[in-house]
Formats: sequence, structure tokens, C-alpha cells
Amino acid sequence: MLELAIAVALIALNGVFALSELAVVSARKSRLRSMAEARRSGAAAALTLAEEPGRFLSTVQIGITLIGILSGVVSGAALGDRLADILTEAGLTRSLADTLGYGLVIAVITYLSVIVGELVPKHLALRDPEGVACLVAPGMRLVSRAAMPAVWLLDASTRAVFRLIGQETESASAVTQEEIRALVAEAETAGVIETGERKMIAGVLRLGDRAVRGVMTPRTEVHWIDLGRDEAEIRALLLDSPHSVLPVIDGNPDDVVGVVQVRRLIGPLASGAPLDLRQHVHAAPVVPDTIDALEALERLQAAPVPMALVHDEYGHFDGVVTPADILDAIAGAFHSEAAEPEAVQRADGSWLIAGWMPVDEMADQLGLRLEASRAYETAAGLIIHALQRIPETGETCEIAGWRFEVVDLDGRRVDKILATRLAEEAV
Repeated sequence: MLELAIAVALIALNGVFALSELAVVSARKSRLRSMAEARRSGAAAALTLAEEPGRFLSTVQIGITLIGILSGVVSGAALGDRLADILTEAGLTRSLADTLGYGLVIAVITYLSVIVGELVPKHLALRDPEGVACLVAPGMRLVSRAAMPAVWLLDASTRAVFRLIGQETESASAVTQEEIRALVAEAETAGVIETGERKMIAGVLRLGDRAVRGVMTPRTEVHWIDLGRDEAEIRALLLDSPHSVLPVIDGNPDDVVGVVQVRRLIGPLASGAPLDLRQHVHAAPVVPDTIDALEALERLQAAPVPMALVHDEYGHFDGVVTPADILDAIAGAFHSEAAEPEAVQRADGSWLIAGWMPVDEMADQLGLRLEASRAYETAAGLIIHALQRIPETGETCEIAGWRFEVVDLDGRRVDKILATRLAEEAV
């Protein structure tokens, strides 16, 4: 039964190569680097193989090909003949015994090769690709060195073919935000992270793609103090203001001279002493409306006051951005800051959406895919962009399988939008 033992051993060895191939290819390099830094045995070798996929895959292919050839020789020439002899002794004709013998051996060997030599090892590799890669990498590296000439020839030939078709052997794909979001969603489903954590991670990922216009408090909603008012009016505004920092203008809203921190004025206001507001004005960073929210956050971190003034390319004052605006973009609006929710799902499945809702958050909520480069930041901006004009109450537009209806206007501002999925409406 030596031939049978050899055939089983070859199938098991094929399984080792299949296991190694999928484990190293599926292993995340970031985890392998962390394991190598932690001095995990075999991690450095696994990382080396993962960073040279051409050489590694050539090694695996050489091993699997040789095993396939040897398995065919052993099963056909040895096991097939033995089984044919047994069937002949059982009374079958020699031709029929040869046919059945070779057929049965090939069927059994093929079955075992698929199950033991491929499927089971690959399932094991997918369970813990990094751990399995660390386990098999030292052996695979030795095989690669032993078969160096053949490995070099196959790797060079593969690269030559790729060059002929104008392609590169190295993968051009990098980790995308979609892949990160999918991974985070999978972690949420598995209970590794909470739903709130997943939402905040999504908010952080959006910061780099969102212009500062999308997180700032727009000029129409900014409360400011005009130096041209008399002292009594200024005192009343400071005492009634719910904000801790206020912009200060000098007559013209586009002439913002700085900001005041209300808490530092509590003493003069309480004592009734004369108030010279100019002495309490602090310079605030001025940022263009073209930078992204992450860069605005960096400016705020370096600023002496927790507020930045946003201006457009013509020098007009557009609004202000504060750390609270950045937190709002990450964690969502607080009830004390938002008089109404951004989006409410109704019983029929439609959504009542506030016009000021950030359009990327709305897209995540509805499952929309927006263009990467866009000139609008809110749900209202999406409607105006689609219609190419300021809409009237009751106007509708269809975008990516949804019908958006303007249900309320506040002057010229789109205040409320009703979003209905077209497929549901058709049903």
C-alpha cells in the first residue's frame, strides 16, 4: 500500500500549498507589520512573501504543478494497475477491469484532491489568514529559495506578458473609503463596534471630502455685534446671546474686525462699568471657503480663539466655523443646537428632510451615490443643482431612483424636502 500512502501524502502536500497561497494573499499587510513588530514568529517571512506576490505565486504554482504530475503518475500507473488486478481476479475481463480500475482511482483521487487538497485548506486559511501565513511562511520561503531558478523564470515570464499587454503586475488598487465603510459595517454587524461608533467613523471619513462650506454656520444664521450700535444695545445683545463667541463687525457685514469671547465680558457687564468693546476684540483666523473641513479643523486647533471666519474668493463674509461645527459633522447635531431633526422617516417609507441637511449624510441615509466633485453641500443645494434654479413649493425632481418634492420654502430658502423612492411608489 506504499502507492496509496504516497498519493495521500501528495494530496496533503497540495493542501499545504493551497492553504499557503490563500493565506498569504488574503492576509492584511498592516496586520502582518504589526505582528512582525511584536516579533510574532513567521510574521516577517509572511510579510516578505506578501510584498513579493509574483515570486510567491510562482513558487506555489511550481509546487502544485509538480504534485499534480506525481499524483497522476502514482494513481494511474500504480493504483490503477493494482485495482485492475483485483477486479480481474474478481472475474471481470481485463479490458473492463482496466477501464473500471483507472476510472475509479481517478475519481477517488480527484475527489480527495478537491476536498482535502483545496477546499478544506482554503476554508482554514480564510478563518485566520494572518495566523496561517505566519505558520507556513518560513517553509514557503525555503521552497522559494530551493526552486530559485524556476521561480525567477516564471516570475520574469509573467512580467513580460503583462508588459506586452500594457499592464503592471503590481496591484494598482489601494484601500478605498468604500472598503473601509464596508469593513466598519461588518464589524458593527458582528458586534465588534457599536452603531454610534460606526456613525462617528463615517463622519470622520466624510470630513476630508466635505468643504468647509458644508460644516460652517452660514452668514444668514450668524449672530454678530455691530460696533456702530450704542453701548446699551451691545450690552443687551451680549447678555441675551446663547453663544460663547461672537463675530464683531464695523457697520458692514463684510467688514468683520474679529470676535469677542462673551465669558470674558461677564465681569464688566456685571459691574456696570463702561464697556469699550474694541478693547475686547480678538483676531480670528480667516479661511477661504474652498478648503476642506479637516484643514479648517487644523486652523482651529492653532487659533487663539475657537472660531474661524469663512470668506469667499471675492472677500465676502460667508459664515463661521467652530469646533462645535466639526463635532456636529462627526457625531451629528445636538438637540439643543438643532430646532428640528435632519431627516425623519414616515410610515410610508418616505423621508422628510431638512433643506440644510448635509447632502453626503442624506446620501448615506437614502443609499444615493453622488458625484465626487460637486458644487453644493446641502440637500437643498442638490435640488437647486438638479433644477438649475430656485424652486417653488410643490416642484419635484427625480434623482437616482428617488423623487424629491419641495414641500416648504422659507423665503427663497428650501426648508423641507420630501424624498420618495420611485420603486416603492410604482408598487
